[in-house]
Amino acid sequence: MNKNNLSKHHYFYAVGLSYKKADAEIRGKFSLGNQAKSAVLQQAKEDGISSLIVTSTCNRTEIYGFAEHPFQLIKLLCNNSQGTVEEFQNVGFVYKNQEAINHIFRVGTGLDSQILGDFEIISQIKTSFSEAKSQGLANAFMERLVNSVIQTSKKIKNETELSSGATSVSFASVQYIMNNVADVSTKNILLFGTGKIGRNTCENLVKHTKNDHITLINRTKDKAEKIAGKFNLIVKDYDLLPLEIPKADVLVVATGASNPTIDEAILDINKPLLILDLSIPKNVHDNVKSIPGVTVVHLDDLSKITDVTLENRKKHIPQAEAIIEEMMEEFTTWVNGRKFAPTIHALKEKLNSIKDTELSFQRKKISNFDEEQAEIISKRIIQKITTHFANHLKDNDTMVDESIEWIEKVFQIEASKNE
Repeated sequence: MNKNNLSKHHYFYAVGLSYKKADAEIRGKFSLGNQAKSAVLQQAKEDGISSLIVTSTCNRTEIYGFAEHPFQLIKLLCNNSQGTVEEFQNVGFVYKNQEAINHIFRVGTGLDSQILGDFEIISQIKTSFSEAKSQGLANAFMERLVNSVIQTSKKIKNETELSSGATSVSFASVQYIMNNVADVSTKNILLFGTGKIGRNTCENLVKHTKNDHITLINRTKDKAEKIAGKFNLIVKDYDLLPLEIPKADVLVVATGASNPTIDEAILDINKPLLILDLSIPKNVHDNVKSIPGVTVVHLDDLSKITDVTLENRKKHIPQAEAIIEEMMEEFTTWVNGRKFAPTIHALKEKLNSIKDTELSFQRKKISNFDEEQAEIISKRIIQKITTHFANHLKDNDTMVDESIEWIEKVFQIEASKNE
């Protein structure tokens, strides 16, 4: 497939980091909350960047956008997070043009997820695009790309079993609890944090453990009460957290706090306690591990769980990759069409100008010149020539950028370009 640069000076980049090279601590440094993501978009506009989207989940933080050099996007990430350029250089990635397009397709379809087939990221991409569009930072290329990724994700979900079975970070945590806690339906479970992962974990806990005495605590109590009402669970005030933890056999931490909220200072316990930290950055301090009877499991550990469901999903990777290839080809055809359409239009105008000059000359030179017939024949010839060039540029083996440059040079035309 062809490399896609939408102008002679700006290129499409994907920059970021993920669970593949960055551990939870580093991912936490580069994590971007809603306020930070808004700041990235604002700074991008000030820096003259035309189109850009930002995603940040527990497993990855990524920026997709147009720039002359990828450092423009890396700077946006580092300026608005706790991460440094040096740290990014150690664990980050930079993809350009077609590689960047390949990457967002794999991310959006769950092939690049920490747990294979986890489609939660696609909703993040949708939201990120909406936020960018509202700020005037979504050009036609980005809109078409995101829509193509969304359609590909749906197609894979509907036509393959890549997402078959219940497997996600939230389900993996519940699976871990069920495998490691005896008589789990009788145990006291405390869930601290009711964001997206917290809500999903709560639903899975109720569904799979048959435990009806789960306690919820959230900084904003009404959010916890909405979830508790759905499942008839208990809600406690945030300031009662130190008193509720000693009663628990299992503590699930899924907050969005930027610093640890659970440390040894608030853990006054004298019985075994399993703590699952599903937060990025980590919300359970490492000093907790020194307390006798306390076991701490982080989401990176949970993601290493391989079971029959995941093994079954791997069988469907080739089918998913074939769908991605098909959809990417459609997208590339559209991109190349947008790129060469102005050139074909300019070529047609140039040929028409040559035609008009030549007909005017022949009209004066030939006494019985049939202008109408000459016009018909000339137009047909011009149409055939431009169609021939268009078909050449549509061919998958054509290096589109080089061909456009050659056509413009030979015919001395300059097509207007739009990103």
